[in-house]
Amino acid sequence: MQDALVDMGPKASPAQISEDNLAEEAGNATKRTLQLGTVSSSLIKFHAFPQQGNDQAVARPALRKKTREGKESLERPCGLGCIVISSCQRFNNIQCFLVFFCILVASQGIVFGLVDLSIDTFQKENHLGISENLVLSLTYDISSCLIVLFISYYGGRGNIPRWIAFSSFLVGVGSLFFAFPYISDGRYQLSADPEDTCQEMKIIKTCRKASPSFQAKYIASFILGQIVQGIAGMPLYILGTIFIDNSVATHSAGIYLGLMDASLILGYSLAYVIGAPLMKGTENSTFLISVEDIDDHHKWLRSWWIYFGFVSLTAWITLIPLSCFPHSVRGTAKIKAEKRKQLHPFDNKFKDKELGTSIKDLFANTWVLMKDPVFICLALTKASESLVLIGASEFLPIYIENQFVLTHTTATKIAGFVLLPGGALGQLLGGIIVSKLHMSCKALMRFTIVTSVVSLVFFGFVIFVRCDTIPFAGINEDYDGTGQLGNLTAPCNSHCRCSSSLYSAICGRDHIGYFSPCFAGCIQSKIIQDDKTYYNCSCIQEGLTTADDQGDFIDARPGTCDAKCYKLPLFIAFIFSTILFSVFSGIPNTLTILRIVSDNQRSLALGLAFVFLRIFGTIPGPIVFKMTADISCIFRETEYCGKKGNCWIYNKMKMAYLLVGICCICKVVTIFFTAIALCLCKYLPKDNSEILHMPVKNPTVKKKRKN
Repeated sequence: MQDALVDMGPKASPAQISEDNLAEEAGNATKRTLQLGTVSSSLIKFHAFPQQGNDQAVARPALRKKTREGKESLERPCGLGCIVISSCQRFNNIQCFLVFFCILVASQGIVFGLVDLSIDTFQKENHLGISENLVLSLTYDISSCLIVLFISYYGGRGNIPRWIAFSSFLVGVGSLFFAFPYISDGRYQLSADPEDTCQEMKIIKTCRKASPSFQAKYIASFILGQIVQGIAGMPLYILGTIFIDNSVATHSAGIYLGLMDASLILGYSLAYVIGAPLMKGTENSTFLISVEDIDDHHKWLRSWWIYFGFVSLTAWITLIPLSCFPHSVRGTAKIKAEKRKQLHPFDNKFKDKELGTSIKDLFANTWVLMKDPVFICLALTKASESLVLIGASEFLPIYIENQFVLTHTTATKIAGFVLLPGGALGQLLGGIIVSKLHMSCKALMRFTIVTSVVSLVFFGFVIFVRCDTIPFAGINEDYDGTGQLGNLTAPCNSHCRCSSSLYSAICGRDHIGYFSPCFAGCIQSKIIQDDKTYYNCSCIQEGLTTADDQGDFIDARPGTCDAKCYKLPLFIAFIFSTILFSVFSGIPNTLTILRIVSDNQRSLALGLAFVFLRIFGTIPGPIVFKMTADISCIFRETEYCGKKGNCWIYNKMKMAYLLVGICCICKVVTIFFTAIALCLCKYLPKDNSEILHMPVKNPTVKKKRKN
């Protein structure tokens, strides 16, 4: 039966057998040809044999181009060295990378905010000189400016996620440097201030400062921390931007970059909110001071290190996840292939040119970018915008405090709440708008001009939102017809031995503000139901009298007089809109810089733009706004250890005009240089300027057949 079944099977004819043999021989020949081709390609690739002939000379650049493209588009699995977990490959994408990256960026933003607040507190308590203030404020900008070109040029060639992971380590280390003085020195104590009432026989120790050892340790630790943070920041904001732009479609880059910048502003603003209670400023109130209160205050002040330690821990949490990402995440090869088809305003010779690795090549390529007027204009635009942000972050708390008569802590919190939604939302919305509209380079420049004009208009509205100046004895009001303006001492308080280094504003029943109870001539005080009141003030003679529960007539209460100004909500609305439209141009400016240069010069272009930003923006910015505050000051402490002391009272009108004027000038500079860049684009060669007119979207370019 089985033999019958076998015989019933189909039999191959001689013709079929011969065809099968021919097919098998053809297949073997094909395999031999492929193997020979592979061997010859390998020999050509590694230059084992000298190439001769025109055909081989033409093939060599094409082979190098393929090798370079293959190297750039290499996608590896997600893992740490030889440890590769298959279940973790689902996280090998730009979205997961962005989560850890934004956490790291927000962590450094918190460090920036805490450092600014901590330095401000330290400067006020120790009255540092101009050189010490500048060193503490500008070390970050100077250190980052010195290394940014090297990191952007050489870092763009390597594994960018590993560079960013190294930055996360440095962010944590730098944060610990800032915490070190508060952890190591438990003797951070300032001498307690006596209650500043009028006493004919008293000795006031006005020269109060921390111990010299703590001051030296603080300055050294903060300088080291600023240097480390400056080194850590450049891979984040240069190489991180390039990695994101490489890994997403051209029209989607704005959204991802907007999330990155929004995270930075979110962290900075969050630091203002959580660090405001640690601020030591002019609280415009006087309370009975005890040794226990002083100890509690400095225990609270030393808790700076808790926040810095938390930031270090948060930054280090991202270290291992960021180290696991490969050179290129999944999907990058396809995106790069599409982007390679796009034209660039530079000559085609820069498109496929391999950049050298020597220092000479670095400066040569930098000079190529320096000769491009469009790039220079955009870099200067970026620098002018940074000045506006510096003014908003550093000068806004002082402006709110003095313009609307608030405590330093409250003003700092309000500034943080304004910067948080305004800055973060502006960066995010700016990226979303330009991405959804698929804007071209010229459209991005027009968008920058329009948003800057709107921001300039809102700046004009801000200047009209201010409060009237409160009468202040010795500053803009005399002492009931006695004394001189600009001098706090008058016949009514000349016997009180008052000091201008103890600012404790009070409001008299005559609705005039006084620098302190001592300068008001008050010789007695009471605390009734947690409210402090002053009595028998020799300089207060007019006004309605009010008796307390014990029948004594109250002459003054702590705090400044009520300005009866209710314009703060309107000011917040205008300044919020100003910041919102001002930061709208941040992402478009970055995208324009990335689009006007060739792919292999993008990281260097961003690095050079950051050099312009530091030299013309962040380095002179703090100096300009500190000078603005000094010019607006009408009374400052002059008795402090023989040094120039804190400013206690500002000219509100002058402060408003100076702040708004500087910011308006910066916006005009932004509009001017962006308009010049837009006009210069018209003079580019026609064949090299197509990208300026085409939408920022992956185009399909047909390849020409070779004859």
